[in-house]
Amino acid sequence: MVRDYILLLRPHQYTKNLMLFLPAFFGLRIGDIQVVLSILIGFVAFSLIASGVYILNDYRDRKEDAAHPIKKDRPLASGRVSVRIAFLLMGFVIAVGLGIFVFLDKYALYLVTAYVFLNVLYTFRLKHIAIIDISIIALGFVIRVAVGSMIVKPTIPLSMWLILMMFLGALFLALAKRRDDVLLASDGMKVRKAIDGYNLEFINSAMVVMASVLIVAYISYTISPEIQEKFNSHNLYITVFFVILGVLRYMQITFVEEKSGSPTKILVGDLFLQVVILCWIIAFAILIY
Repeated sequence: MVRDYILLLRPHQYTKNLMLFLPAFFGLRIGDIQVVLSILIGFVAFSLIASGVYILNDYRDRKEDAAHPIKKDRPLASGRVSVRIAFLLMGFVIAVGLGIFVFLDKYALYLVTAYVFLNVLYTFRLKHIAIIDISIIALGFVIRVAVGSMIVKPTIPLSMWLILMMFLGALFLALAKRRDDVLLASDGMKVRKAIDGYNLEFINSAMVVMASVLIVAYISYTISPEIQEKFNSHNLYITVFFVILGVLRYMQITFVEEKSGSPTKILVGDLFLQVVILCWIIAFAILIY
């Protein structure tokens, strides 16, 4: 039973909330212990809130998930956890998460509250509207970055480049996830209603477009005079190599291996991607720090 409660919270999804650390990393403040501690507390709080959102989503989709080849084993879909207990747990983790933000930053509190309401709308309506659904997912990543900049004192200004690339990258991943749903639907599986607005041709083309724009945006970022002056380095373009490798590997997983159903599980389980991301972090850190 304890294991089912943990599964209901989806702790494997917490890797998404590491986005809160990006403003400090790019703002050259990741070495400040107080900054890291504040973001770490925010990471825990946001993870609790996200878990509450996941529980609500699982409750809304429990009947559809019961017919899904993989999602049928989720605690609510399988019936191993009751709806009453799930709602009590949801209320508790969201209340604790919001309570922590009360002491961190009031503007961050407003933003995470908006995140909760946005996801309520997403769960009950917006997830069924093609394109809008993936846009909401991408916006969630932008909100994570914005929250990470707010809970640090003084607040770290957000770069337009960071916001743009985060949104593009999240759209790319969301499209890959929808592609997996389209493949399941083609095999006769019952999936979300929004899939009616997608097909393989559209998603494949959209992923190629997003990948191309993302890479071009990152190249433009590394060679921007403003960014080169900020980091006092003209060699940031070297890190483009790792970004391209990462995008190509993810497209290989999506198009060749056809295993794009869970971006988080791909990141946790794919050694190639892990090495590329680690190399990018090390290279970028060496160049700017």
